[in-house]
Amino acid sequence: MNGVNGAIRVLLADDEAMIRAGVRAILAAGQDIEVVAEAADGRDAVSLAQAHRPDVALLDIRMPRLDGLAAGEEIVRTVPGTAVAMLTTFSEDAYVARALSGGATGFLLKSGDPHELIAGVRAVADGAAFLSPKVARHVIDGYGARRVGRGATARARVGALTPREREVLGLVGAGLSNPEIAARLHLVEGTVKAYVSAVLDRLEVKNRVQAAIVAYEAGLVPDAD
Repeated sequence: MNGVNGAIRVLLADDEAMIRAGVRAILAAGQDIEVVAEAADGRDAVSLAQAHRPDVALLDIRMPRLDGLAAGEEIVRTVPGTAVAMLTTFSEDAYVARALSGGATGFLLKSGDPHELIAGVRAVADGAAFLSPKVARHVIDGYGARRVGRGATARARVGALTPREREVLGLVGAGLSNPEIAARLHLVEGTVKAYVSAVLDRLEVKNRVQAAIVAYEAGLVPDAD
């Protein structure tokens, strides 16, 4: 699925040409990332994703014809091999919640550090979840601390997992990719993928971000910093 020399193939969608040019330049600095298609609206983004089947679809939220949230949901549904990451200036809870529930595994802010953008694309391409620090704070607050009693519910949910599955879930919650989890647990990557898939099925969540939320609520992830 990767491009020439294993490059991460990216579809970039934003209705502003100057924004696309800037993001393209930032990603090019990563050297291992190749923008294979660009779209100025959500409908074209979906069509181009279906045609090029990129590793990552990087979508602006506010676009004409079809917004990035709806486009992302359609790409997740019709191009399962493509990871979806949202790129926006907006970090309101409603946008974050819908993006995550729609299957996005990345949420990046245009105002973020360029290195953060490159790291985010690499992470979601590698099967991990990546949220900008500001967005992560929204997620933890919105899905964790404000929901009294969810800790007990989450602990009950993870109680159905095997010890190894709980260990994998905790590392997913810490933001590790499959190769990183494999190295940490001395497993082959294929085995980790199987564990992650089993964990998602058992928890009845759509993606790694939602699984990470459960891991936080269940206390499987130590406090950062």
